[in-house]
Amino acid sequence: MTTPRHRLAAIGLAAAALLAAPAALACPSYNNPTVFGSANIQANFMPDPWVRNVTAGGTVSLQGCPGFNWPGYVVSRPDFRFQYSGGSPTGQLTIAIEARSNVDTILLVNAPDGTWHFNDDYRGTNSAITFFNPLPGQYDIWTGSYHLSSNNPAQLIVTELSY
Repeated sequence: MTTPRHRLAAIGLAAAALLAAPAALACPSYNNPTVFGSANIQANFMPDPWVRNVTAGGTVSLQGCPGFNWPGYVVSRPDFRFQYSGGSPTGQLTIAIEARSNVDTILLVNAPDGTWHFNDDYRGTNSAITFFNPLPGQYDIWTGSYHLSSNNPAQLIVTELSY
């Protein structure tokens, strides 16, 4: 039997779910279109490093997103996406992705296998993630900032050189 108290509890749960939904919709999603485009990158690409001008930061707190327990702010759309093809015959190939800016950057990458990778302060306040024997497929990249800020000029750097 449903009592007024049970109905009130159900309404409260439904309202809480509705209030949380907009925050979850704003969280990083690789299903979103990119902000700064995409590229196809093949193993042994030239020139190396590959550089793209982007903007670091955003207003979406990663700590406010379900499943993300990292500091920093991004936008919900990937800043950049690349399709990686090829591979190393020796299994020794690496790809490093770096975010360089005058602000304290964070880097968030969704790899082809669906795993999320995060880095803050790889070299000074710049962030980088290295993939050893990288998987072929889609890499979605967010160049964020440690502190709430946006419109920070930055460079996204992709390299296979020693990192």
